[in-house]
Amino acid sequence: MAPTAIYQRLSKYLRESDNVEPPMLSPSSAAALSVAYTVLYVLPFYLSSTTRPSPTLSRDAPSVIRARIRFVTVSVFTCSLLTIYVISTRGELSYSETFHLLGWYPFSPLDTAKVLSLTALLFAGPLFEKGVIQSGWRHWAKGRDLYETLSSWIGWRNYIAGPFTEEVLFRSLLLSLHLLIRPPSSQSILIFVTPLYFGIAHIHHFYEYTLTHPFTPLPPALLRSIVQFGYTTVFGWYAVFLLLRTGNLWGVVVVHGFCNWMGLPRVWGRVGGVVIEGGVVGGPVRDKEDKDRRDDDAQKLGLPWTAAYYITLVAGAVVWWKALWVLSESERELMKIG
Repeated sequence: MAPTAIYQRLSKYLRESDNVEPPMLSPSSAAALSVAYTVLYVLPFYLSSTTRPSPTLSRDAPSVIRARIRFVTVSVFTCSLLTIYVISTRGELSYSETFHLLGWYPFSPLDTAKVLSLTALLFAGPLFEKGVIQSGWRHWAKGRDLYETLSSWIGWRNYIAGPFTEEVLFRSLLLSLHLLIRPPSSQSILIFVTPLYFGIAHIHHFYEYTLTHPFTPLPPALLRSIVQFGYTTVFGWYAVFLLLRTGNLWGVVVVHGFCNWMGLPRVWGRVGGVVIEGGVVGGPVRDKEDKDRRDDDAQKLGLPWTAAYYITLVAGAVVWWKALWVLSESERELMKIG
C-alpha cells in the first residue's frame, strides 16, 4: 500500500463499517492519552531531587540535565510502546503502516533537506547576521561551533535530546492518536489544537524561573512564560504541518534543533557591537593566544548593515511563503492539506 493512502484507508474503513464498535479512537480517549503523555513527560522533572530545580540548583546544571534526559527517555519509550499498540490494534494497520503513521518510516534524506532549507529561509536575516556580519561562517566551515556546542550538556539537551524527545512525543505520538479519531478530526484541529499540549508542557518553566530568579518581579517572569508558550505553540503548528505534509518525523526533529540554535529572529533594533578591523567585518581570524586581545579600535556597524539585515529577513520570509507548499511536498504525506 502506498504511504499516502494510510489516512484515506482509515477514513474509508470507518465509512464502510457503520456498525463497527468501538470506533478506532474517540476524541475523549485521544485527549486523555495526550494529557497523560504530557504529564509523563513533565512530572519526572519534579519527582526526584536529582531533577528538581531549587534556588541553589539550576535546570542547566549538568547533573540535572543528565538525570532529566534519562527520565524523559524512559517516558517517551513507554508512551511509544503504548501508542504502537493502540495504532496496530484499533487502526488495524500493519507495523510498517503504523511506523509510517508515526512518521518514523521510511526515512527520507531528501525531504529532511527540503524542510530544513525551507525553514532556513525564515532565518535568512539571522543567518546573514551570524554568518556574514559576525563572520560565523569561518567556524561553521570548520565545524568548531557544532563540536563545542554538542560537547556541553546544555547544547546536547537543546539541540539533540530536547528536539528528539519532544518531537517523538508531542508530534509523532499525539498526532498519530488524533489521526485515529472517528469521526475524523479536521485539519484545523490537527494543526492548531494538538500543538497546545506542547506549549502547555513548557509552562512549568515559569515555576523553575521564579525559583532560580527569586528577585525578579512577577510580571516580567509571567510575561516571559507567556511569550515562551506563544512561540512554542506557533512552532508546533509549523511542525505538525511539516509532519502531515512529509510523513517524515526526522526532518521535523532536525528543524526543531535548527530553530533552537537560531533562537527568535531579531525583529527590531540596530545590528551593532561587532568589531571591524582591517576592513574585515568581525575582525581578522585570530589564534588562540591572542583571541582575548582588547579591541581598542572596535566600532559599531553602520546603518547599511542593519538595513541589509532587515531586507534579508523580509526577503527570506517572502520566499519562504512562496516555497512553503513546494518544499514541504512529499509522496509520503500523512494527509492532503488544503
